[in-house]
This record gives sequence, C-alpha cells and structure tokens, in this order.
Amino acid sequence: METYERVAEGLGMPDEARLMFGLAPQHPAGLDHLGPVGRAEIIQTFPSQSTAAQDIRTAARHVTAIDVLAVRGLGILGLNDSLLRPELIGEPDVPRTLRVLLLSPEGQAAARRAEEINETPESFSAGIHLAEARLRELGTIAPSLTLEVYRYNIFPVWRLITLDEIQYVSAFGQKWEGHESAVYKLAPTPQGALHRGFRRLFEQTRRTAQRII
Repeated sequence: METYERVAEGLGMPDEARLMFGLAPQHPAGLDHLGPVGRAEIIQTFPSQSTAAQDIRTAARHVTAIDVLAVRGLGILGLNDSLLRPELIGEPDVPRTLRVLLLSPEGQAAARRAEEINETPESFSAGIHLAEARLRELGTIAPSLTLEVYRYNIFPVWRLITLDEIQYVSAFGQKWEGHESAVYKLAPTPQGALHRGFRRLFEQTRRTAQRII
C-alpha cells in the first residue's frame, strides 16, 4: 500500500483513481456524490492484531456471520483469551454462522510453513489439531452457532477475519506470524477491488478445502 501511495502521489492521481487502488482520497469532500461507501476501501490500519483487537471484538458483538482464514487460528478462536472466542461464548444464544479455514496439518504447506518460522512439523501440526479440538468444543458451548471448519492445503499468505461485510486483513511473513502483521480494515465499495478480491480468495479456498466439522 505504501508503494501504491507513492505511485499515486508521483502521478498526481485524481481521487476517483486513488479509490480504485484502495487509497484514501486526498479531497474527500469532493466525493460526496459517492456517499460514504463509495470512498476508500481501507478505512483504518493497525500496526498489529493487538492494536486492532478492541475494534475487532466490538464489531464481532453485532454480526451474524464470521469468516476466518488462518493457519492455526489459536490466537483468533482456539484459546480462552483469543480474539473472538470470548465474544462467541459471552453471547451463546445469538444465532451466528462461523466458517473457519485452517491449514491442513499433514500437508506439505504446513511443513513448509513450520520450517519458515523455525518450528518442527510435529509441534506445528499439533497446534492445528488443538485449534480443531477447541472449535469442536466451541460448537457445544454455543448451541446457536452454525459452525463449519475446513482444511486447506495451499501455502498461506493472507490471514482474513470477516465480520459480516467488514474485513480485517493481515499477512503471514517469512519471519513473523499473522498476528504480528499490520492489519487493514476493509469495507466494500463500488469501485474497490481489494474487498472483492479477498472475498473471492476465501470462497475459492473454501471450495477446494476439506470440511472436517
């Protein structure tokens, strides 16, 4: 996004063109004819998951659909103090749909990711199995939760948390985990490609994944 910003500055892009790249307009008052959803897709950025946590938890209290694309997902749903688990347990009778895509623990992509972050394949896979077990447990604690859990086997790049239509996007790096990455909060816009692209990524990954719950 920093590269896009430099390119936009260098070319003197008008705000309508900036929006197509997911950049904030320089003169938002001139875009009032588009309405608030016609402006920039990236409506907020956070240095890491910990700084985005309160915003995500607040948003999660009022949604009916949650989609998660992760590797192990322990920091999102698998631990008692993880990002979303307390919100789901705290409102067990609120009807919600939760779809979770986790990396297949026995696949080559998992072994490659374990090597990348200096973990053994055994301990890395054990974390995924633990997350799956904790998700099964979550399904019994929150009876109104419609739960779907899948295993995918492609090398992970993006980490997605979608709360209804709002997306929180981060990335897996060679030297860091997803929760250490910067987090971009995206909203759908008429011109935006990022939100549509990440929605398509989630759905295509789900279609080729193995459902286990």
